[in-house]
Amino acid sequence: MLESSTMKTTIDLPDALAAEARATAHAQRTTLRELMIAALRAEIDRRSTARPVDFHFPTVGGSGLVADLDAAEVIARSYGLPE
Repeated sequence: MLESSTMKTTIDLPDALAAEARATAHAQRTTLRELMIAALRAEIDRRSTARPVDFHFPTVGGSGLVADLDAAEVIARSYGLPE
């Protein structure tokens, strides 16, 4: 898909990631530009539709963390999961 206008920019990528992106673009018979556009669009869509995580630390009456919980109990209480 062609954009009506374009902007050139420079980004710094780790060498290994850049090489992997070039190899993926080559294997998919596309350009690095098109791969980057698709990846950026997908990430923007993912972030704009992601629901916030309802997380809270289990406390005693709101005045401190609950002691003596194992890891599974902490996770269950923090995310409101059934115990």
